[in-house]
Amino acid sequence: MNKKEISEIKKQFTPERCSITRICGCYVDGEKNKKTELKEAFLSLSEEEAFKYFEIFKKTLSGTIGKNLINMEFPLEQEKEGGTQEFLLKLRGSKLQDPALLEEFYDRIIQSYDYGENYYIILIHAVYDIPGKSSDGMEMFDASDEIYDHILCSICPVKLSKAGLCYNAETNNIEDRIRDWIVEMPDLGFLFPVFNDRSTDIHGLLYYSKNAEQLRSTFVDELFGCVTPLSAGGQRDSFNALVEETLGEDCAYDTVMNIHEKLNEWVETQKDSPEPAVLTKPEVKRLFEECGVEDEKLETFDSCYEATAGENTSLMASNITNTRRMEIKTPDVVIHVDPDRAELVETKIIDGRKCLVIPMEGDVEINGIHVSFKEDSSSH
Repeated sequence: MNKKEISEIKKQFTPERCSITRICGCYVDGEKNKKTELKEAFLSLSEEEAFKYFEIFKKTLSGTIGKNLINMEFPLEQEKEGGTQEFLLKLRGSKLQDPALLEEFYDRIIQSYDYGENYYIILIHAVYDIPGKSSDGMEMFDASDEIYDHILCSICPVKLSKAGLCYNAETNNIEDRIRDWIVEMPDLGFLFPVFNDRSTDIHGLLYYSKNAEQLRSTFVDELFGCVTPLSAGGQRDSFNALVEETLGEDCAYDTVMNIHEKLNEWVETQKDSPEPAVLTKPEVKRLFEECGVEDEKLETFDSCYEATAGENTSLMASNITNTRRMEIKTPDVVIHVDPDRAELVETKIIDGRKCLVIPMEGDVEINGIHVSFKEDSSSH
């Protein structure tokens, strides 16, 4: 799913557009015991409750694709009888009205979700009547010819509110506040099936993780049978290791700067595309070639790529480069520079020492204080 498709589904989480038919929930304590369950038609909720649930559902579809939101495909074995995809299809097909299926779903989450505190599993079923679109992209609500039948799951931590004082209007006193168990925004969640090309695609799901660096691979493997991709930080580390290992002793300052400049230029050309900018192994290799990496060095590229990232791993450009800021780091100094002005930072040997040289153009500040330079200040 891309940003436009995710946004289209998120827009349904309003009272006017709501397509949710049923909501179910299970409150689990820190010892993995089911404490209470909820089963009802979503439209039977009060307006205040529905609004709070809408916020949770929107959050489950929020974040950056490739970081917090991961498109996952089911391996072929999971699409066979008895696979994880079949179970989710049954759950969707039941419209959440089969108590045995719901209990099995809760049990699967409780077994695979490693969380030592209280949490609330929320599961909804919705049927979105997909509006047709005219040639100019306008929605035509009377031209719908397909429905998007789906389920959305949100797993929310439940934590005790902070201790404090409050004003009690009934007694007109400042008193100790009663501490309540508060359902927080989701830690994990998923949408199934995915909404690809504005149509149902049962071969994949959209996975949400609040923490982009902790994708919970055990949970993903046990609940979905899918392979967890590298996290955003894992992709960055793999790319950095790939550059270092491929270039070896020739991992020069200018070459690395050139790689990031080319990468940022490519990202810029992709910015209007609804799909995230993704680099496959051949595209990374081509990037290295364009940056002047010698053929001799590229002979080990394939084995380095497989060892650092994985043979079939694609890298999200937003995970491996920062188009807004370039960081140059030494043991004692960290320099942040606009990528468009990275050429201002030069490397020179001065008095036998390796130096980073930055021309002082315009105003210079030290902790917010404007400073001036005298002609003989170069010795400091």
